Amino acid sequence: MRDFLAEFLSDPRVVELPRWLWLPVLHGFVLRSRPKKSARKYAAIWTAEGSPLAVHTRRQALLLGKILAEQHVKVAYAMRYGKPSIADGLKSLAGCEVIALPLYPQFSRSTSESVRDVLGSKVTMVESFHDHPAYIGALAAVVQRHWSAHGKADKLVMSFHGLPKRAVDQGDPYQAQCIVTAKILAGVLRIAPADYAITFQSRFGPAEWLQPYTEPTLINLAKQGAKRVDVVCPGFVSDCLETLEEIAIECRRAFLGAGGKEFHALPCLNESPEWILALAKIVADSP
Repeated sequence: MRDFLAEFLSDPRVVELPRWLWLPVLHGFVLRSRPKKSARKYAAIWTAEGSPLAVHTRRQALLLGKILAEQHVKVAYAMRYGKPSIADGLKSLAGCEVIALPLYPQFSRSTSESVRDVLGSKVTMVESFHDHPAYIGALAAVVQRHWSAHGKADKLVMSFHGLPKRAVDQGDPYQAQCIVTAKILAGVLRIAPADYAITFQSRFGPAEWLQPYTEPTLINLAKQGAKRVDVVCPGFVSDCLETLEEIAIECRRAFLGAGGKEFHALPCLNESPEWILALAKIVADSP
């Protein structure tokens, strides 16, 4: 955990502070306490196969590979931080013309651009797919399946990963793309603006991040009389720490503690058939 966090938080795309200022703080303070806290959180969601994010990513690659095998296209998967690394993935595809598909639907310098940093100039990269019809359709299918089984909630909360506000002020398109995704999805689901909320989660550090924040929004909804909320996370294509622990455990506790009665954390796209087909379509439509 410490090695992973050291790699992740050392990336200047992730923490855009001067290295002389940030690295002593990272190694002198953050990496002495955060690994233990993160380990406790991961323990709450760990599976027999390992990290949910790694498990779902591996399965997605396998299923996509089966579809694309007919076109003689090989599929390899990698993690931006940790193993298998992007370098490992590129090595397994040596001799092939490579298209990289970062599994971040909305572009941000801290995510997609960080992937580009390690790909090399000869690799074509799909920058985002935040408004791709197949991606939106796969999201809608997840929500509609849940509603068919459980009915609709008082409010659908669309929670995206947060980003420091400073990054958007400096021109990062992430927030605008999140809003586009949410509005298109709401249109496909045929829900009015009053029936859904767009929020941002996973803050880190004292700086102001994109608002409204997810957990305070859920608490306010409960205090305002909402009995049930459904939370979907369109920015995550696989269930992971941020969806399974932060949303399904911490935010559930906050909503119910504030007087809410029923909290539903919807699954991510994971291995849903619509999503695997969407991946193939996104790759086919890439430049």
